[in-house]
Amino acid sequence: MKFCPNCGSALGGMTSLVASGERFKDTTKITRKRKLSAWNKYVKANSKKPRFRLRSGKLNLKKMGVAFRKTPAGKKK
Repeated sequence: MKFCPNCGSALGGMTSLVASGERFKDTTKITRKRKLSAWNKYVKANSKKPRFRLRSGKLNLKKMGVAFRKTPAGKKK
């Protein structure tokens, strides 16, 4: 972006800034994904397994929770 050397105002109107995409570069924030919990990792890894699926296609979370508590990650708190 160019500025006027005398007054410091931006040169070239807002339309050129929007068209080039420069206006949005400074305002975007870097977003980072949160770390998954042990339970989230377990569900992600085992959600496709038929032993945790009901006939309707839903997940049987109660059965999954029982199995998770038997794992080392489920035992520590």
